This record gives sequence, C-alpha cells and structure tokens, in this order.
Amino acid sequence: MESKNNTRRSFIQKSLLAAGGIILAPNFISCSNDDDNNTNPAPVNPDGFTQKNFNQGVASFEPSSSSVIIWTRYNRAGATIIWEVATDENFENILRNGELVTDSFRDNTLAVELTELDADQKLYYRFMSAEDEAISVTGETITLPVNASSVKLAVCSCSNYQAGLFNVYDAMANSEADIIVHLGDYLYEYGAGGYGATAENAFLNRDHEPAGEMLSLEDYRTRYKQYRSDVSLQLAHQKKPFICVWDDHEIANDTYKDGAENHTEATEGSFEVRKQYALQAYSEFLPFSRTDESNNELIYRTVNIGNLVNLVMLDTRVIARDKQLDMTNYYTAGGFDAVSFQNDLTNPERTLLGATQRNWAISQITSSAAKWQVLGQQVLMGKMHVPAEMLLAFGSEGFTALLTELVTIKMRLLNNDPTLTPEEIARVTTTIPYNLDAWDGYPIDREILYNSLNGKKIVTLAGDTHNAWNNTLYKEDGTEVGVELATSSISSPGFETYLGDVDAATIAGFQQALNILVDGLSYFDASRRGFIMATFTEAEVKSDWVFVDTILSPTYATEIGHSITYS
Repeated sequence: MESKNNTRRSFIQKSLLAAGGIILAPNFISCSNDDDNNTNPAPVNPDGFTQKNFNQGVASFEPSSSSVIIWTRYNRAGATIIWEVATDENFENILRNGELVTDSFRDNTLAVELTELDADQKLYYRFMSAEDEAISVTGETITLPVNASSVKLAVCSCSNYQAGLFNVYDAMANSEADIIVHLGDYLYEYGAGGYGATAENAFLNRDHEPAGEMLSLEDYRTRYKQYRSDVSLQLAHQKKPFICVWDDHEIANDTYKDGAENHTEATEGSFEVRKQYALQAYSEFLPFSRTDESNNELIYRTVNIGNLVNLVMLDTRVIARDKQLDMTNYYTAGGFDAVSFQNDLTNPERTLLGATQRNWAISQITSSAAKWQVLGQQVLMGKMHVPAEMLLAFGSEGFTALLTELVTIKMRLLNNDPTLTPEEIARVTTTIPYNLDAWDGYPIDREILYNSLNGKKIVTLAGDTHNAWNNTLYKEDGTEVGVELATSSISSPGFETYLGDVDAATIAGFQQALNILVDGLSYFDASRRGFIMATFTEAEVKSDWVFVDTILSPTYATEIGHSITYS
C-alpha cells in the first residue's frame, strides 16, 4: 500500500475534505494490506438478519482494473456497519471486509474505495449491522480487464422522478451492459408539481420531496433519498457499476460557473452556497474517484477501460462555463442584430471548459494509446444549425407549412437543382444555432479542441436534451473529427412537449425534416424515452438506441429504435 493512501485515510478519519469552498464527502480507502482499526471486524453470521434500514439500497462506482467504490446508506447515525466483498454470491470466499460508523455529517452514507484489487473480476458485496440484525441486498460489481476485447456501455441521462416511472433504469439493470455511464441530471431541483409533472402522470403519485425547490443541504439530501427509493433505480445500482458526472439540474437549471437560470439571489440566497450544498449532497450519494485532492470541485477525470476505451469525463457546467448567450437579447427595434450576436458568439474569451480543463482533455486524448477516445459529457457537441426563419417561426400556426417549404428547397439544393434562386438558397443556408446552452454556444472552445486532436477521431457521448441524436462531427473547414452518440432521457419530456398535441405522423415528419435541414445530423428521435447501448471492440463501435414503450406503467417493452456502426 502506498504511503499516500495511509496519509489520506488517516486524514479522512479526522475530518471531511474541504477545498475551494466546496465540501465533498470523502471515500474511505481499503487496500489489500489495510491495517486500520476499521478493518477485519469480528466474524458475523448473518443468518436471521433481515433486509431493513438500508432504504436506499447499495451501489458501486468508478470501476477500474484494480479498484471500485461500493456504497450504501443506513437510516441512522452512529451505527457500526460491517461491509464484505466476495468473489461468490454466497460470501464463502470473502476478499475484503471492514467496518465503519455512520455519521450524520455525511447523511449516514458510506463509500468504500477498494484499491489494489485483481483485474477482470466479478465481485459481490453487502453491508450489515450486527446490532440491528440488518442486512442490505447483495450488490454486484466488477473490476475491469487490463486489456479488453470488447466493452458495453449503457449511456443515460435526465431522470425526472415526477415525470414518470424509471423503466429505463430497469431495462439497463437487466441488459448486458458492463457499466452504466450517467451523463447527468440524475435528479431535478424543481418543487412538487413543477417541471415534469402533468395531468397524465399525476396518478403515479410521484411528486417531488421536499415539496419546494431544492435550496438547502437537507433539501438536496431529501431529494436524493426520494430518487434512490425507486426500485428500478435501486436495481440498476445493485446490478451495474456507474460512472457519473453532474449536469445542471443537480444544482439548478442552466447552471454556469457563477450562477444559473433557475436561481435568483434576491429570493433564493447565495448561488455559491446553494452550489456547495448541491455538490456536497451529490458526493454523498454519487461518489467518484478524486484526481485532484487539492480542488474538490473538479469532477473531470479519465477512466481507462481495458486499454480499449479512454473515457474522458468532462464538466461542461460548473468549473468554467461562461453564462449562456440569450438570443432574445439581440432583438432590437430594427430586428435581429446579427453582427453583435456573431461577435459575442465568437468571442475567444468565452469558454465552456476553461483553458485548464480543455488543455487537460487534449492531453488525455493525444497521449492515449487506446483505440477509442470517448468524451463523456453533458451537452450536444455536433453543430445543430437550423434555418434562421425556422427557429423564429417555431411554435407558430404556420410552422408546419414553413417546414415543408424549407425541406423542399433543401432537397432541391442537395440534388443540385439549377433552377434554385439565390433567395431560395439563402433561406436554407442562412442558419443559426438553435441551442446556445450546448457546444454551439461556445464554438471557439469546440474548434480549439478539434484542431488539437492531431488526426485522432473522437466519439462523443451526450445527454441533456431528452432526445436521441446521431451527429457526424466536423471542423469549420469540413474535416470530419468523429461521431456523436446522444441519448434520450430516462423520463424527462422531449421535443414532443414543444410540438403540442400532434400525432405520430407529425412527429415523424418533424424528425425527418431536421435530418434534412441540419448538416451532419443523421438520426433524431423527438419523443421516446430510453438509453444508448454502445458496444466497443477493436474494429468498431456499435450504437443501439434502446427505447421503452411507456413510463406510465411498470409493465413495459423495449425496442431498438436505431443502430449505427462506426469504425
């Protein structure tokens, strides 16, 4: 065991780690020759123990070839909890064990980071209280192979408890995925009856707790406990290790480095204090391996999956994002001020990642020998530029007719129709980004990243939009740099909400229209909930967009809505 682990563990026993104003709950470290007082408890025979008090289930996180984090929460402070890890589900071959005491300062959560493990193992783990004769369910997790021939990643995002049932989590739990990669919006900050709650899903009785919007530390903790009470989410955590990163709703909608769209300091207090509470609760319920002990606000990190996938997890929200541009600010009495908008959009001082994180990411990609360079991050990276008049007319009475006109013109353009007028061409080539919260709002950062790849292709994973997308990624000069696989949501509503009360044919027409009008976009699903199953081999990556047919009933079916292969 390295001396730094001794030092770190000793420090953790005395206090929580704190840096930069953000307090994150530490992981307790267990090494192969651990000699702490918290290890090697007296043998316990759990016969007669009942499954109780572990109301949020169990979970595992951050698998590597030599480590993994196991987690639980007990329902009271001051309880001595024994944990065991075994190579068999009957716990006849116990690999590691220990004991810890729950503490209300971290909301009675326990996260044990097991290090110095052998590679390529299936592991089983459980937690017990001898005093209460209580035992958790048995969790299943893995360590990764040193050299993998294939890996299956279930990619998901955007789970809104009051929007519907978590059938997508259940589907991932029962899938062949090795790891679940969660790209954020694990929960939502809105109060009961707010975003996601509708008359259609009211019968599910899934109103948010607490009833108000999350602001305090206890608010965020209560909401995490509500979400983790869901049986489908518990099953996913029990069966699969997670790799997670936060998006905006873990704090507040459209978070940026020093504020959020859904935060008003005059009535809701300091944003920095709210952010501290949010990230502390996040770390208690979704622990991750720290790459920089000196700054606990940093969640970006690299996960080497069997020297096959170099998974670069990015933070496009908290650490450096400048405030998003707002298109409405560029409308004047004389119309849209395109010059001012373009100047602000291409301001080299505006950043999504920040120079430090961006340079780090470039270094991680260019220095990696893995076959696949994969960015695990939140927002769409592909250029989603739509005809300007389409964006301005969205939601209007004549929108469908306009869309038909634009598609017809674009098809003529693609077919080199010599009768097209300059005015018609301008209608489909005068485009603007529809989503300034995505990479389209920070094109300079994107281009710097693209230009630094040194010929390497990237695969970008994205969430956030609640819809499924497949984009080809291009530099400004038209050079292809990779592919984007963007997942639909677990339960949050998608584009169908904004289209109004329309039939399936109208939704299908809208999807087809966007595929034609947006250069680089090859697949778009506007209305279904689901996840991506991305299978990586040395030869190719196959992406299946998997959808559930309902989130209003626990009885559901899945189907693959689209598949691509990229090599």
